[in-house]
Amino acid sequence: MGSCEVALAKTGKISIALTDDHKVVSHALRSFFESFPDIRVAGIAASGEELLSRLAEWVPDVAIVDLLLPGGIDGVETTRRIVQSFPNVRVIALTASTEEARMTAVLRAGASGYVRKDADPELLLKAVRSVAQGRSFIDPSAAGSALTNPTSSKLSSREVEVLREAALGRTNREIGERLFISEETVKSHVAHVLAKLELQNRTQLVAYAVRHRLVDMEEL
Repeated sequence: MGSCEVALAKTGKISIALTDDHKVVSHALRSFFESFPDIRVAGIAASGEELLSRLAEWVPDVAIVDLLLPGGIDGVETTRRIVQSFPNVRVIALTASTEEARMTAVLRAGASGYVRKDADPELLLKAVRSVAQGRSFIDPSAAGSALTNPTSSKLSSREVEVLREAALGRTNREIGERLFISEETVKSHVAHVLAKLELQNRTQLVAYAVRHRLVDMEEL
C-alpha cells in the first residue's frame, strides 16, 4: 500500500492544499471542494514560497499549484521543490496559460496532473481523486502538440499495448498479469516507449495517450 493510500485509509478524506495568488479563485475552489464529503482543504497559499513553508504543517495528499505564481519561484519550480522535498505529495498544475512549453516543463518537474483553469470544475475534481489514488491525470484539451512526436510510428503493437496500460495507471506487475508477460519485460517495454517518444515519465505517457486517443477520458 502506497503512502497516499495509507493517508486516505486513515482519514477517509483527500487532503488538498490550494495555491493561487487570486483570492477569488482560491476561495471559490475551497467552497467547491468542501462541498464533497471525501475532500478536505488543508490550507491555502498565495505563493510557491508560502506553500513550501506550510507543507510540513498541512501534510496534504494533493497540492494544486497555479503555474503563474508571484514571487521568486513560479509553479514549475514550486512543483520541482515539492517533489524533491515532499515526495508523498502529488501535484496538480492549474493554469490559464496555453503555452505548451510550460506544460512540458511542469510534467518534467514531476507534476502528476495538469488542468486548465477554463475546464469544468468537475474535471479538476476528477483530477484530484485520480492523483490521490496514485494515477496521473491530464486535461485532454491541454494534451497538445508539445507531446506529439512522429516517432510514435516506431512503436510496436506490444509497446502500444503497454503504453495504454501504463497510461491507465497500472503498475508493471498489473500490466504483466493483463498481457501475460513478465514484470521485467513490462519494465523494458516502458523504458523503450519513453525513449522512442522522447518522454521522461509516466505522467507524460498519459498526456501522450490522451492526445493520441489511446485511452478514453472515462477510463482515467
